[in-house]
Amino acid sequence: TAELSWALIMNGLRLIPQAIKGMEEGRWQTNLGRRIHGKVIGIYGYGRIGKMVAQYAKAFEAKVLVWGSDASRLTAKIDGFGSANSKEEFFSQCDVVSLHLRLKDATKEIIKLEDLQLMKEDSLIVNTARSALIEKGALLKALTEGRPGYAALDVYDEEPIFDQHHPFIKMENVICTPHLGYVEKESYELYFGLAFQNLLDWIRNQ
Repeated sequence: TAELSWALIMNGLRLIPQAIKGMEEGRWQTNLGRRIHGKVIGIYGYGRIGKMVAQYAKAFEAKVLVWGSDASRLTAKIDGFGSANSKEEFFSQCDVVSLHLRLKDATKEIIKLEDLQLMKEDSLIVNTARSALIEKGALLKALTEGRPGYAALDVYDEEPIFDQHHPFIKMENVICTPHLGYVEKESYELYFGLAFQNLLDWIRNQ
């Protein structure tokens, strides 16, 4: 999931999918993307995955700004990363906001429309965590209004999505992937390997 988050950040800033689509339609260099170097990468939720994304940002010489619980912000400071003084500062200062919170009662719809409206016009929000972290309908409204300017999404209110007319899929400023955070060969080999071993152990009364 951390790797996918970073891939979406790179694609979202450089507008790579849009450029590929342009080539397929016979157009050349149709998009002017932006580099990661020097950008402020905001990480909302500094747990295992958030920490990994922070290290990726460090390798690209981007600045990291963390928001979340008091404990997570303290840990971020100890690790040498920035910590926002307020939620408002976090959303307004970041060029990229990447969500890495667990979904529970306390975090459901924790991100409101007014938070998104604080973001820069050319900022990017990346969500590989859970769609319900964002207030229902808020992201679509915010993107339509132009703050943030872009989104890269791997999670949705209803899954799977087969409707090619889904609003996020139709928007030029949104990159959509079909919930790929955990979908890769090595993880599946681990899952099924453990399941198969458990079955063998059960047969052997172990």
